[in-house]
Amino acid sequence: MADPRLRAARYRTGTDDDPEADEAGRPTMEQRAQYVEIQIAQAMRRGDFDDLPGAGKPLTGLGGTYDPDWWIRQKIERERLTGLGPPALTLRTEDAELEGRLDGVHSEHAVRELVTDFNRRIVEARRQLQGGPPVVTATRDVDTEVAAWRHRREERGRLAREEREREDAAIAALPWRERRRALKARRLRDGW
Repeated sequence: MADPRLRAARYRTGTDDDPEADEAGRPTMEQRAQYVEIQIAQAMRRGDFDDLPGAGKPLTGLGGTYDPDWWIRQKIERERLTGLGPPALTLRTEDAELEGRLDGVHSEHAVRELVTDFNRRIVEARRQLQGGPPVVTATRDVDTEVAAWRHRREERGRLAREEREREDAAIAALPWRERRRALKARRLRDGW
């Protein structure tokens, strides 16, 4: 306990700065920590932390090298934005999806145009010195991409023919009523 004479002198001068008086009624750091732990434990029992996104998954980005553009890269990936960001990043994502885009095209001329445009944008991005990460995406050989497109297209056609033959054989083995139903269902599915 503080000296009563010292407290009286402080009272008379108006400088009653008793640290014990200021802290009276306030929780200590240990009490605050205990309160927080109790609140967390109660929330866990209620199930407030169940089914959170990312639950049970490892934290991303802990094992790699430092990337100063990590936040924009995560934003682009999370929001699935296209056409935004530095050219190096947009060209990388477009490079990964190029075969899918080419497979959606129906003519060799259109494949050549897409690959030529892609290569032109890579060369332009390499020439621009506007900062950002370097453009490391390689250009694609037009003739090689056309040949790969043809091969994938022929493979899809072959697989479709084989599936159709298996389906025809399965339908032929059915009794006539079930065969009629199956053929009608196939016509509806195929749209004719």
